[in-house]
Amino acid sequence: METKKKLIYYWSPALSKVATCKAVINSVYSFNKYSKDCVSYLIDACGEWEPYKSEIFDKKINLLKLNIKYFKLLFKDGYLASRISYLLIFFLSFFSLYNFLKKNKPDYLIVHLITSLPLILFNLFNFETKLILRISGLPKLNFFRRTLWKISNRFIYRVTCPTNETKINLIKQGIFNQDKIFLLRDPVIEILKIAKEKKKSIENNSKNFILAAGRLTRQKNQILLVELMKNIIKKSPSLKLIILGDGEKKELIESVIKKEKLENNIRLIGYQSNIFKYLKNCKCFISTSLWEDPGFVMIEAAATNCFVISSDCRSGPKEFIGENRGLLFKNNDYKDLIDKYNLFDTMKINEIYKRKINAKKESNKYTIFSHYKELLKIL
Repeated sequence: METKKKLIYYWSPALSKVATCKAVINSVYSFNKYSKDCVSYLIDACGEWEPYKSEIFDKKINLLKLNIKYFKLLFKDGYLASRISYLLIFFLSFFSLYNFLKKNKPDYLIVHLITSLPLILFNLFNFETKLILRISGLPKLNFFRRTLWKISNRFIYRVTCPTNETKINLIKQGIFNQDKIFLLRDPVIEILKIAKEKKKSIENNSKNFILAAGRLTRQKNQILLVELMKNIIKKSPSLKLIILGDGEKKELIESVIKKEKLENNIRLIGYQSNIFKYLKNCKCFISTSLWEDPGFVMIEAAATNCFVISSDCRSGPKEFIGENRGLLFKNNDYKDLIDKYNLFDTMKINEIYKRKINAKKESNKYTIFSHYKELLKIL
């Protein structure tokens, strides 16, 4: 007699392309790829997964449509406008998600990002499903979130955190029972994909450029890189900085580049689906983020044998880089960034090689298979 497979549903509406979306897709995919006993599904609340449709198709991910597609009509930018969109998703998905869970009775519901809706539903109604709260970053515990988490504690089966620092911080808050809280690293690395994408070439394969990547936002703090280039081109006038990504700070960054007359040294080339062909050719990768948890591109850089220089922001980079897997500079400290870059620039080849190898080994903890094994234990 064939054993019935366990059903795992994922809920993770997002308004923009954030790293969590990639983590969710890869987590769903990990069960499709490796599990014989479970089948996973991704809930599409309003068409928010449309931008990822080719990847979802390629990975043969089961997409469950909850409502009509109205994602394109939602406000994406601005704090107040985005909150209005979150409220719309909440109210328009309330009864459809309730009916969905009652009818399909999944064994597990893993929730990310807009988690207030499933948490409130589990407080109001009885479900046979086990609820898993996935913390996607170092959480800001405002009054509403703290209160909702506290009253939801008895309905939550597991809470997972992407870094040890977030896990320790959450335990100190005393909101959830400690035995419910687990470390679950994000599924960042697809080894075969990296090997395939690295084969592709860029316009100029010279290694005389520094690479940065991420949305052009306050969090990523790319302005600090402009200050760095202003200093180091005095010694290395031909050195370039390539920044990958788009975002609301693009015009500001462009204006600062123009003001400092660095147009010949700094290029903003927008979002790139294949970052690995840049990583394999750059001199080093620099992350200036004010906070990360854990820092996807940093991990991808390490997996691509790229030397990483990162801020010591909370909470992922400190854990990942440590003492001997790259270099850390003090968060948002322009002078320390320059010092660490100069240290890298004068570092012996064998020391650079050793740190690259150590970082690549650490990145193995963030593969899709490693994530799958850990999540299976937690379930």
